[in-house]
Amino acid sequence: MSTIDRPGLAAFLRNRREALQPEDVGLPRGARRRTAGLRREEVAMLSHMSIDYYARLERERGPQPSEQMLGSIAQGLHLTHEERDHLFLLAGHPPPVRGAASDHISPGLLRVLDRLDDTPAEIVTELGETLRQSRLGVALTGDGAGRVGPERSIGFRWFTDADSRRLYAPEEHDFLSRLYASGLREVAARRGPDSHAVRLSQLLLDRSEEFRRIWALHEVGLRPHDVKRFVHPEVGALELYCQRLVDPGNAHSLLVYTAIPGSESHGRLQLLSVIGAQPLR
Repeated sequence: MSTIDRPGLAAFLRNRREALQPEDVGLPRGARRRTAGLRREEVAMLSHMSIDYYARLERERGPQPSEQMLGSIAQGLHLTHEERDHLFLLAGHPPPVRGAASDHISPGLLRVLDRLDDTPAEIVTELGETLRQSRLGVALTGDGAGRVGPERSIGFRWFTDADSRRLYAPEEHDFLSRLYASGLREVAARRGPDSHAVRLSQLLLDRSEEFRRIWALHEVGLRPHDVKRFVHPEVGALELYCQRLVDPGNAHSLLVYTAIPGSESHGRLQLLSVIGAQPLR
């Protein structure tokens, strides 16, 4: 960890904040806005930190921010990879790795997600780790972005936590088990023996008899069905089409769930949009 460049960091943060407009990050503009760009409190909210903490950075005060805090600020300000690396260097930290192992979402993918507030959507890694969700995405599948460790991966949770399967129709369970094992095998082969995918597969081989049985089949090439069947605890059965937008540079995917207009699932999705902020029973 090197010495922080406080004046440089403060100036860079102010510059990037003032360059963003509320609509760039999915926020309403409001009728009486005088601030050039985003307000400090808006950046703090987008970065999941206190207003006081962020404000002190712009005033050249406060403690040296951690790598985790810098990563949150980089996402909150929708920084490019080059801008994120510059932010880390100004704060006295080496830039994070790029590529498949990176959790930093490209600004373009974030801009698309920001405009999908009324649609279930999420950005995931190639291992099914949720990085960001729309409001209705949280209402549909629960808050997955806050998980840590191997539990971040839906495939890992599928084989180690029975509760993770309750959201999916029982007739889909066998196929989903094979799908997750097949996908993990493909990523492990692509990323090599020292990859996170290989470590994840070893953990599952130690913990799950079902995973060991399916892993031994050496299946590859399975792909998700066009229609996903959910069983939501509040609105019931949902048949949703899943569209995928891939960012090949980061191996991230934006998943968008839609229902056929006029269908029963469409009506239930609209109901979920109304009750989505309520805690699930």
